[in-house]
Amino acid sequence: MKKLEQIYEGKAKKVFKTDDPNLVIVDYKDDATAFNGEKKGTIVGKGVINNKMTNHFMRELAQAGVPNHYVEELSDRETVVKAVKIVPLEVIVRNIAAGSFSKRYGVEEGRKLAISTIEFSYKDDALGDPLINEYHALALELATKEEIETIKTLAFKVNDFLKAELLECGITLVDFKLEFGRLPDGTIVLADEISPDTCRFWDSKTGEKLDKDRFRRDLGHVEDAYQEVMRRIMGK
Repeated sequence: MKKLEQIYEGKAKKVFKTDDPNLVIVDYKDDATAFNGEKKGTIVGKGVINNKMTNHFMRELAQAGVPNHYVEELSDRETVVKAVKIVPLEVIVRNIAAGSFSKRYGVEEGRKLAISTIEFSYKDDALGDPLINEYHALALELATKEEIETIKTLAFKVNDFLKAELLECGITLVDFKLEFGRLPDGTIVLADEISPDTCRFWDSKTGEKLDKDRFRRDLGHVEDAYQEVMRRIMGK
């Protein structure tokens, strides 16, 4: 497979065309951003960890019946994925109150929610990724009703799977963000990444944060936290 020109660069990844129009190569960066790009920095080794951890979860989720874009890991930082058209919805699943949820609703961080909940943000950096509901998504033609139902079903399936696996590693899955894409035939598949950048991971015993909140909140030992999560999940 031939790596061709770069077609996209985001906060954490670059995407390159290949000689197969249905496949692209994702290259994970060490760049770190928070608060919609207002805070910037570098987390050394993050790209390698996020690439390998995402691929690990994507392979397992595919076996568990969650279709996704993963094809093949090329190197520590590069992975071949199916070319998809991203649905412009950020899908956030929450099990425990934290972050913006706690601030928005005045709920103390760490409170277990009565049920796992889901929320959508309109994926638009210029607007600050505002929260929207299903009716807004339908009105703006961001997704169809059937697509939204599929996305919700898959998101909760991912939640159930990850919660169980992480608990065995001594990690509590607090909340996480997912993105979904459409294949050329319209099939909805899980895309983007599953990593300490996109999930809140807390040590099940101590409550220590093992994710990007260490960068957001200047807690220090950011690289150590990312490496610890990878060690527990993948033994590396």
